[in-house]
Amino acid sequence: MNRVSCCVCYTDDDIEAGSSDVTEHRRDAKPRPYMCTVCGKWFTLNGSLTRHIKLHSGEDPHTCTQCGKCFTSYIYLMQHVNVHSSKYKCSECGTCCRSNHALTEHKRTHSGEKPFECSVCSKRFTQSGNLLVHSRIHSGEKPYKCHVCDKAFSESGDLNKHMRVHTGEKPYKCSLCNKTFSSCSNLQEHKRGVHSNIRPHHCPYCGARFVTKQRLKCHIAVHTDAKLYSCRHCSVQFRTKYQRKQHLLESHNEGTWFTCHICEKKYIHECRLKIHLLTHEDVKPYVCAECPKHFYTASDLKRHQSVHSDFKQFICGLCNKLFKRKYGVKSHFNKCCTLLEFD
Repeated sequence: MNRVSCCVCYTDDDIEAGSSDVTEHRRDAKPRPYMCTVCGKWFTLNGSLTRHIKLHSGEDPHTCTQCGKCFTSYIYLMQHVNVHSSKYKCSECGTCCRSNHALTEHKRTHSGEKPFECSVCSKRFTQSGNLLVHSRIHSGEKPYKCHVCDKAFSESGDLNKHMRVHTGEKPYKCSLCNKTFSSCSNLQEHKRGVHSNIRPHHCPYCGARFVTKQRLKCHIAVHTDAKLYSCRHCSVQFRTKYQRKQHLLESHNEGTWFTCHICEKKYIHECRLKIHLLTHEDVKPYVCAECPKHFYTASDLKRHQSVHSDFKQFICGLCNKLFKRKYGVKSHFNKCCTLLEFD
């Protein structure tokens, strides 16, 4: 059975995805006397609170004896053990699943079966949960609400990631440099972009390379002048999420400014404020290994290191010429376009 957290109250009381309970369940249906003293979240059962607290403490008492992976509950461990025992094994590709329900959903990747259809746009899905999430695009519904800042989300996973902004939790650690991240996807991006330097997504206009499709999509919008993000209040469109967030703060007073206590300069993102504070302290923690230069940020150091390296990661989309730096390929690309138009 596919289990999801309640989409209304964001609690640990699991219900079956796709059932009527997802929409009929209400926050006031049950008393929630147990509160987490770390983040203020409330629970119906003391056992649910105990299991939740382990997320803050990092305690994973249930360990798989075969691979060493840890889990916060015995039930999750038993589901994981099924993967090792091949109890639910796909006859097509040999993939082992944690449950019979997961195996049924996996087999649809081979058969192409998509039994769940959207009543608005007729788009089809392999899982009822995916259809439920998709339907919120049409309804505009955002049932997952942060109890700290009231920000709402259409998916529970997005809310879980957002909650780490308040708790400061970063449970995913890089095995190569010990840097921690709030989400698994951010960790994978870090490994590809920093340690392996794998950037599989190329811009067809200037040849710049990116770790993810989303970053490439935002970059291409600069070339095409496409505006991908809209304001939910006045429908003004923007090229980037940053521009939209700035608009929401300035025009609709939605969100929070991060203000420097020394010069009162304001920033949209807290990480930008932290970098700015280094300028007051004159602290440059990032040092080049090749020369004595110091930098405020890791990105500044990385750009500088291209001076010492022969590695060329930027490619012209017209003539395939390689460059070390982004501005070099942009300048060349503009000249290349001019020559082609002249010919």
